[in-house]
Amino acid sequence: MDITRRFTLTAGLGTAFTALGSSYARADNGIAPEAFEGVEDFWLATDAYIYGYPLVTMEMTRRIMTNVAQPASTRAPMGQFARLREYPNAAFRDVTAPNADTLYTITWLDVGKEPMVLSLPDMKDRYCLFPMLDGWTEVFFSPGSRTTGTGAQTYAITGPGWRGALPAGMTEVKAPTALVWILGRIYCTGTPEDYAAVHALQDRCRVVPLSAWGKDYTPPAGTVDPAVDMKTAVRDQVNRMDTAAYFTLLAELLKANPPAAADASALARFARLGLVPGKDFDAAKLDADFAKRIPTVANDRIMLQFKIGKSVKTVNGWLFDTETGVYGTDYLNRAFIAAIGLGANLVKDAVYPMSLKDANGDSYDGASNYVLRFPAGLQPPVRGFWSLTLYDAQMFFVANPINRYSISPRQNLKANPDGSVDLYIQNQSPGADRESNWLPAPKGKFNLMLRMYWPTETPPSIIDGSWEPPAAKKAG
Repeated sequence: MDITRRFTLTAGLGTAFTALGSSYARADNGIAPEAFEGVEDFWLATDAYIYGYPLVTMEMTRRIMTNVAQPASTRAPMGQFARLREYPNAAFRDVTAPNADTLYTITWLDVGKEPMVLSLPDMKDRYCLFPMLDGWTEVFFSPGSRTTGTGAQTYAITGPGWRGALPAGMTEVKAPTALVWILGRIYCTGTPEDYAAVHALQDRCRVVPLSAWGKDYTPPAGTVDPAVDMKTAVRDQVNRMDTAAYFTLLAELLKANPPAAADASALARFARLGLVPGKDFDAAKLDADFAKRIPTVANDRIMLQFKIGKSVKTVNGWLFDTETGVYGTDYLNRAFIAAIGLGANLVKDAVYPMSLKDANGDSYDGASNYVLRFPAGLQPPVRGFWSLTLYDAQMFFVANPINRYSISPRQNLKANPDGSVDLYIQNQSPGADRESNWLPAPKGKFNLMLRMYWPTETPPSIIDGSWEPPAAKKAG
C-alpha cells in the first residue's frame, strides 16, 4: 500500500462541528441527533459519502496514473504495466511514504468489456506479491509467494457477468467490479546487479486482452486528457469535490462496479437520497442547505478512525490497522484505509506499523539519538522480509550521507553479545563499528514505519498480538 499512501492526522472534528453548533453530532459521538431539522438525512448523506469514498478515490487515482501516452515510472495507460525501475531518493515527491524494499509493477484494468490475461514469469523463489483490488479496494485475489508460489502463472481476469470459454491451462479469476488495480511488488536489494535481475522479471510480466492472447499484440498509445489535474494530490481532489458532483460520480461508477450483496441494506437507505445503483444520481433529493457541509464532516469522521477505530491498534507507540484488504460492511474503516493508504494489502500479506512517538511519548526529533532494540530471537517475525523506514515530518525520505532510507537484515546487522539487535536512529553516524545498524535521521522531526511482509500467523505473531514491536528509546 505504500505507493499511494496518504498519511494525515486530525485532532478531531474541529471546524465541522463548530460550524453546525456544539450540540451537533451523531449518536455514536455522544451528541443528540435531534440537533437541527433534517439531521437524519444529513447523517444518512455522510454515511453514503463514507460508503462511496473508496470507489471515488480509486477512480480519481486511476485517472491520474493512466493519463499518459506511454508507460513512464509509476504511470501507464489502461491495460499496460508501469514498471518502477529503482527506489526513490530524497528528491522524490510524487507520493508520500515510498518504500525501498520492492520494485512496483502496476497496471489498471477495465474488465467490463472483455477479460484481461495476466502472465507472471517464474520469479525463482524471489519474494513477490501481485494483489488484485476491485473498485471498492477489496483484495479479491493475491497471487504471490504466500499463496500461489513464485512459479510462472497465467490468469484470466473476468468481469461481473462475464460468461465464456477460456484457453486450456488458464485460471479464471472473477473480478467483482469492472475496475481492477494490480499493485505488484517484487523484492530487490537495490544493488545494480539485483536491479538488472528484477528488471528482467518486470519485463516478462504481461497483460493483454483475451482476444489478443497468443497473438502478436502491441498495446495502443494512451489518450492524455488535459482536463485531469495531474498535480493536486488525489485525496485533496476528492475532498474538495462538492456533494452533488461527488454523488453524481459515485452513481456513475456504481453502474460498472456493482456493490456487494452485503451492501443491500445500506443501499436501501441511500435510495432516499437519490443514490440508486444503476441509475444517475437524483440531486433534487439532496437538501442543498446542508449539502455543502457533508464532505467536511464525513472526512472528519473518517480520520477519527485513528483515534477510535476498533481495528486500529496502538502498541508501544506503534499504530497499525488489523483489518485491511477485506472490509465487509465496515465502511468507515474501508474509507479510512482508502484515505491514508490506498492499495492496502491483506494483513496476511503485509502489516505496516507506524510510530510517531518514542517510548516516553515524545515526538521523534533528530536533536536526540534513539535505539530500537529487538531482543534475541525476537526480530519482526515474518516469512517474507521486514524493514524499518524513516520519513521526515512530511513522510518523504531524508537525504543522508550513506543514501540509506530504510534498514533491514540485508544490511548485515550486527548483533550484541546476548543476541539482541540494536538499530541506531540518529542524525550523526554512531561510529564505524555500528554503522551497519544505523538508520540516518534528519535534524528535525521524523516518523518511523515498520514493514512486515508475510507476517507469521503462529506465535510469535503481530497478527494475534503475541509479538509486539518494541518502542524506540532515547539513547543515554
